[in-house]
Amino acid sequence: MTAPETALPTDLPDLLDLEPDAAIAALRAWMAERGEPAYRATQVFGRLWQRPVATFEEMTELPKALREALGRSFRLSSLELATRQRSADGTEKFLFRLHDGQFIETVAIPDGERMTFCISSQAGCALKCAFCATGVMGFQRNLQPSEIAGQVRALRLLTPPIIATNIVFMGMGEPMMNWKAVGPSLTLLNDPRALGIGARHITISTVGVLPGIVALGERPEQFRLAISIHAPSDALRKTLMPVNTKYPLADVINAAKEFDRRVTFEYVMLGGVNDQPEHAAQLAQLARECRAFVNLIPLHPGGAMGFMPTPAPVITAFAKALRARGVETAVRRSRGLDIAAACGQLRTERLGRRAPVVADEHREVHVA
Repeated sequence: MTAPETALPTDLPDLLDLEPDAAIAALRAWMAERGEPAYRATQVFGRLWQRPVATFEEMTELPKALREALGRSFRLSSLELATRQRSADGTEKFLFRLHDGQFIETVAIPDGERMTFCISSQAGCALKCAFCATGVMGFQRNLQPSEIAGQVRALRLLTPPIIATNIVFMGMGEPMMNWKAVGPSLTLLNDPRALGIGARHITISTVGVLPGIVALGERPEQFRLAISIHAPSDALRKTLMPVNTKYPLADVINAAKEFDRRVTFEYVMLGGVNDQPEHAAQLAQLARECRAFVNLIPLHPGGAMGFMPTPAPVITAFAKALRARGVETAVRRSRGLDIAAACGQLRTERLGRRAPVVADEHREVHVA
């Protein structure tokens, strides 16, 4: 079979998959072998993330022969922009084509001086949450650090560039089932030598994959944790989120208690399903147990998967009931309604559904 023209040679090390220390060490060793001064390694690394270029050839501060030699020894993977949509509210959605023909989504959400990127960690998702468009497409594969942090890099490469101030791992995929790549990606996002985004401005959202929560908690940086709760009891949660069988709600709440930073509960409001007064009382109890902040999320109509959005007055009453029980609560504004900004919608509309592959969750969750 002939490889697609956009395929990159996979036998060369990708500098964008390496954390800063490893990338700089590899470049210094390579420069030393060629008799080049050590500062050349720092020059090259500076063009990977801080002042990114798409190819070695664009590193015009380097001699041409050195640029050509770099291209024979390393690769810089790239994300091919397949579709770009802009909402009336300023939200932009990007569909990227990967080297093997897979597609992932990234959303850029402006809010005053903040620019939040919602990034993907997997192509597709294995968890099959009943209300999620990504779950419908099934799991295809895990992303590499060059494809996770690379989404932020790709938007920096645009003209004009789009620069993130905040990152949320709330795009396609379950980050904690790809911790092997998400861990290094967090370093690339946060390290001032790379993308330099403050740890408190980076949030990892999980359905409650416990080994990943433990691994995140063991990191010294102040990364934020969001847990997708979506139902305040095991009985209801199992009907919406099959993963609850493996990671029951009580275990997830205990992990949130042990996490030494503030936790956010994400709670999608599903009309007539999880939005009744008794649900508010149960959710408030869970939130108080681990001092969690609750983020109520109106269901995106385009990603509803047969569910109905909770009416706005009911959401308001639900939030009031939580606050009355001493739980700090916010209601998220829906963004990008006119551009299919619910996670997975754009990819599904563009490509349809692909046959999923089996995700080996035990192999892919790596505890630090």
